[in-house]
Amino acid sequence: MITKNYFTHEKIRSFVKAGFFTRKGGVSKKENYSLNCSLNQNDTITNVKKNINICLKNLNIKKKVKFINQIHSNKIIKINRNNIGKKYSGDGLITNNKQIALGILTADCCPIFIFDKNKKYICALHSGWKGALKNIAAKSIGYFVKQKIIKKNIVVLIGPCLSFKNFEVSKDFKSKFISKNKKYSIFFKHKNKDKDLFNLRRLINYQFKELGIKYIYNINKDTFSNRRVFFSHRRESQKFKDTGRMLNIIAFND
Repeated sequence: MITKNYFTHEKIRSFVKAGFFTRKGGVSKKENYSLNCSLNQNDTITNVKKNINICLKNLNIKKKVKFINQIHSNKIIKINRNNIGKKYSGDGLITNNKQIALGILTADCCPIFIFDKNKKYICALHSGWKGALKNIAAKSIGYFVKQKIIKKNIVVLIGPCLSFKNFEVSKDFKSKFISKNKKYSIFFKHKNKDKDLFNLRRLINYQFKELGIKYIYNINKDTFSNRRVFFSHRRESQKFKDTGRMLNIIAFND
């Protein structure tokens, strides 16, 4: 379901505020940048701050949003009022602080939100193929379990990402996954003698299911093919163009 300029899911509305934002509705003027929310791109700090505020306003979130320097890992950082001002590198954020929102930036990789139905913790993950290979899903659920949260109360929402039909990879790429787990071969499809297609979304769903998570929902949208809606690093890099990053935010309901 799309609301204004972000996607969400009706199943989560009573628990958290969460949205996977599109590329539309921002103040950045450069081509491929409208609602860019990344300071690492070729955009101004003023534009990025305005764009982030647009997203927060759309979700009616009046809290500080915390980001992490994303490095394609399985590292997850717990954020609280004492360390919210510190800079961290990793690909996941988790908090039980009701006054903190969590933000992840994407442009083909998979944004993932996790929370428990008793609203004790929220988590935001950034998972590209490296995060999936390192099973950041298992790392995140392990944290919830350590907090004595039972798995039947955990909810996962997986956002827009690069689709199976557009995720072309090398044979060596495939070998990395098969070496990790032979069962991962089902997430690849032969394309030609040099290339395969990789189903990132299906693999991430599989990983959460293997962990015993029952409630898994998907915003099944392809960032690559929907140019008017999403930024896509792979699409624009093929044209030797730069592109912005979309913001994905989760917060506790007030």
